Amino acid sequence: MQLSQVRDILDAEVLCGADQLDTEVLSACGSDFMSDVLAFVKNQAMLLTGLVNPQVVRTADMMDMKCIVFVRGKRPDEKMLELAEDRGMVVMASKLPMYPACGKLYLAGLRGESSH
Repeated sequence: MQLSQVRDILDAEVLCGADQLDTEVLSACGSDFMSDVLAFVKNQAMLLTGLVNPQVVRTADMMDMKCIVFVRGKRPDEKMLELAEDRGMVVMASKLPMYPACGKLYLAGLRGESSH
């Protein structure tokens, strides 16, 4: 799924990386706990979260994620956006709660990694 499709499905605003919306992502995860992302997430290209702090960008960067979508109407500050832009990430913001956002993406064909 291209990030432009993610934007449309989640009715999200692109906050940085608009020139990279043709990037393909094959999986995603949703979490507000960066320790869980570090411990359990593998091969995920996109993170959905309601946590707004610089650690989110650093964690996503460590995990080689291409995109962060902030849910529940949360918005990162300029410093976070600069950090994400420096690391070549796309950042979006959606007013949807996390569960419906993940569900919409799942129904559209974007899967998370199987736990089995």
